[in-house]
Amino acid sequence: MVNAPTNQFLEQTDNVVTNMNVSAEDLGIRRSYEPDELIPEITLSMVGGIGSMLTQRLLNRFGNAESVLNATESQLQEVEGIGSKIANNISQAHSIYHPEVLIDQCRTNGISLISKQDVRYPQLLRTIDDPPFFLFVKGEFQASDNLAIAIVGTRNATQYGHQQAERLASELSQYGFTIISGLALGIDGAAHRGALSMEGRTIAVLGSGLLHIFPQEHHDLAENIITHGMIISEYLPDQVPQRGMFPQRNRIISGLSLGVLIIEAPLQSGALITATLAAKQRRQVFAVPGRVDQESSRGCHQLIRNGAILVESVEDLLKHFDLPIKSKTQPQPQQKLQPKQKTQPIPQLQSTITLQSPQPPKTETTNIPIPVDWQLNETETKVLQLISVNPTSIDSIISISGLPAHRVLATISLLEIRQIIRRTEANTVIRLIIDSKK
Repeated sequence: MVNAPTNQFLEQTDNVVTNMNVSAEDLGIRRSYEPDELIPEITLSMVGGIGSMLTQRLLNRFGNAESVLNATESQLQEVEGIGSKIANNISQAHSIYHPEVLIDQCRTNGISLISKQDVRYPQLLRTIDDPPFFLFVKGEFQASDNLAIAIVGTRNATQYGHQQAERLASELSQYGFTIISGLALGIDGAAHRGALSMEGRTIAVLGSGLLHIFPQEHHDLAENIITHGMIISEYLPDQVPQRGMFPQRNRIISGLSLGVLIIEAPLQSGALITATLAAKQRRQVFAVPGRVDQESSRGCHQLIRNGAILVESVEDLLKHFDLPIKSKTQPQPQQKLQPKQKTQPIPQLQSTITLQSPQPPKTETTNIPIPVDWQLNETETKVLQLISVNPTSIDSIISISGLPAHRVLATISLLEIRQIIRRTEANTVIRLIIDSKK
């Protein structure tokens, strides 16, 4: 039986960003990498028996992938978790594995190979303890994907469960949220379809390689998701699904999100594994209550008893993230410096998750003229006044404003979408020149 999470690790989303005492530059986030530049890293990733945590231990010990591959077996076995068999596989990796074949396979099938040091790697996922070293992706990450909610639940969903998953996913999509799920039958599929019904963004995290869509019944759904989001996996493209892969991929589902919403989950359920992982990753756990006489309701009710936030409507989620509740509309393309309309959807977070610096640089408040018809609220005005025409650290904006990190991120995203500011690097933004006549 899976233990449901307890109150002590159902923490606020703020902690996801404020407890990371590293900067984007510390993480080496500078640019995109072509697969041909990462031959040693790809070769190491192909060695069987090495997961993300062992890979990181090896890199910590030897400095880089090439040095790992050139180490002796005795040196490799000095690393915790590396036995003689894995050490032998690593030492012979150059002759056993052929990364060029994998690269050609990805290119032929339209699969992007994104390493952890790549600027395209999702920042939320980077903050978990064991992020995948590589992601195989069909589709592209967008700025909006950091405002994401995972929706998961049982494969054997009731009609009620299907209805709630589709309803909440579609309404969250109208507010600019990306919906994360696992492409499974039941609640997962309903969540993806709910997002797609509003032409919203959705991401499916697979427990297999991208060339082996599972379940097969969702092959067409996966193709539809690619056109409105992406499908991703940490497994090699031709990896067939195996039972143990699905719990492992659940950490990615929760890691890509700001919070996880559970809809229908028995006490022994993979969805509760995702809830437990989410809470350990300092993501908020939400749960939809169900019928008291249904086995599929017991996991959700247990989560609520242990501190998960009870969700009856989309407003319950918006309140948690301090996002205003406005009229829902289909997202519309924004023109440069257009005034905000009352029916504009909730802002989408930009592609950078703020990493708190120990001593952020000082930023001076500037009283810039702001056209009245922009209808900026107090928070938006405060954040904009802290952004210079020169690169400004998002860490410093959070520090000086005194606002919660997730509120600053949401506000920055709104200003960026409206093209009032622009992101220049992983953790900096600039204010665009304002023409007060516009």
